[in-house]
Amino acid sequence: MKIFKIIIAALLSVALGLIFIYSGYTKLDPVIETFEFTFVDIGIANWYTAPLLARSLIGLEFFIGILLIANYNLKKFTLPLMGALLLFFIIYLLIQIKVSGNNGNCGCFGEHIKMTPKEAIYKNIIMIAIGAIIYFLFEGWKLKANKFWLSFTLVTAILVPFIFNPVDYKYTSNNLDEKVNYPLELNLLYQPEDTAKVEVPNVELRKGKHIIAFMSLTCAHCRIASKKFRLIKKNSPLLPIYFVLNGEKKNYKAYIDDTKADNIPNSFCLGKSFIQLASAQLPRIYYLDNGIVVKKVDYYELNQYAIEEWVNKGKLN
Repeated sequence: MKIFKIIIAALLSVALGLIFIYSGYTKLDPVIETFEFTFVDIGIANWYTAPLLARSLIGLEFFIGILLIANYNLKKFTLPLMGALLLFFIIYLLIQIKVSGNNGNCGCFGEHIKMTPKEAIYKNIIMIAIGAIIYFLFEGWKLKANKFWLSFTLVTAILVPFIFNPVDYKYTSNNLDEKVNYPLELNLLYQPEDTAKVEVPNVELRKGKHIIAFMSLTCAHCRIASKKFRLIKKNSPLLPIYFVLNGEKKNYKAYIDDTKADNIPNSFCLGKSFIQLASAQLPRIYYLDNGIVVKKVDYYELNQYAIEEWVNKGKLN
């Protein structure tokens, strides 16, 4: 009977460990930005500290996953550590619900498995309950060279996210070789040939400084960019950001539910006009100064502080 309990507990521990490993992997791949954004959104990190916090937590997930799979010192070390991390995530998710509501993807499994914050809380509670069962069935194993093995595993696990997805505060744009300092054909938006396909913007983009982003409602990278823009606009509401959207309008609600980017003015542009303005590479993001494209950026190099500096440059002169 005792052997049976140990086998059951050991298998449950391995299952929990695999969940932790998978959770860390899915946050890291293909993009980690959506996980980073949540820490900025709820106000516990800024754009510089969020990448460090996100990677450290992913490393901690890897560390706990390895310990669970190894059934290492479950009762005295691994399960209490697991419970503490899951409680941290529950508190974090409750704050997320309070700040942004129970909408969209919580990011617990990256973009691989989408869950609302409330669903993620239920998931974490179930994992804690399974951990409690293991706690009363099996103490786990201790290893020789205990401190060395534990330290080596911790350091390795923490370093893995930084190695495979390093923090880079100075991105190099893929668009830097393309031409700039040319007028964008904004009359395609303001004097459309087909008003059924092109909505005239309610913002005058031909005068002054603007950040204009061309997005597809169903493009995964566009949605990541939209999430980042939403936070930038939330943190700095006066920034002149505008979206030109492409796609079937029936997909707009799903796009907003996911990105929550309804704080940014937008209009639709369909057909050849959108392609002429944005080309095929999306999202397409331009810095406009009186209708002139002065800079192009990729979505991952968007920087709130750089945008603020550019917009405000010259205002005090």
